Amino acid sequence: MQPRILLVEDEKSLREGIKMNLELEGYEVVEVDNGVEAVQTFSSQRFNVVLLDVMLPEMDGFEVCEKIRLENTTTPILFLTAKDSFPDKITGLKKGADDYLTKPFNLEELLLRVKILVRHSLQVGGQQEELQSYRFGNNEVNFVTYKARAGDKEITLTRKEVMLLKLLIERKGQVVSRQQILQYVWGYDVYPSTRTIDNFILSFRKYFESDPRKPVHFHSVRGVGYRFLDG
Repeated sequence: MQPRILLVEDEKSLREGIKMNLELEGYEVVEVDNGVEAVQTFSSQRFNVVLLDVMLPEMDGFEVCEKIRLENTTTPILFLTAKDSFPDKITGLKKGADDYLTKPFNLEELLLRVKILVRHSLQVGGQQEELQSYRFGNNEVNFVTYKARAGDKEITLTRKEVMLLKLLIERKGQVVSRQQILQYVWGYDVYPSTRTIDNFILSFRKYFESDPRKPVHFHSVRGVGYRFLDG
């Protein structure tokens, strides 16, 4: 398949020049010019690499990177930015970026770095298939059909239930904070009360635990968040 690149850059002439050269190298490029649209686009499509400016309208690149990493920990992110101070580079890498190139940059160097990141992305993609279903105890969840089974009982899940289940299961054994859940499941601009998450966890216990009052799989960590265990 043709590698796909998400290009996030608000300077039109630079964005068009980068896009043209990437397409000449055989990449499919999707371009956006602000941070909010970058998050929305990444969530709805598949990409092999993200090229991300830092100084963006509506949401800066550091925040975009952070939100992408809540959803996806493997797609390489390369910052393209005029912010060339050492603290800025450290901030970008701490947010989850894989590489950092300061403006003005050499086009040949950019294309080489993209090539390396695409190759890495394709290798990781070949090793890790998208999680489509998962078994634990006497339960099975299908993240594609939104169906689940708990013993002989069949359950139809909502989209948000599936998103939250997938997040917890993919990070099994780890404590997932309420803030991470709110951003991943409800998005960057709609924050329900944390009580809403508690109600989802209570529902999961009713669905999948043999004794909801003594959960084996879905645990609350007081003051922090939630943790999923196979049991």
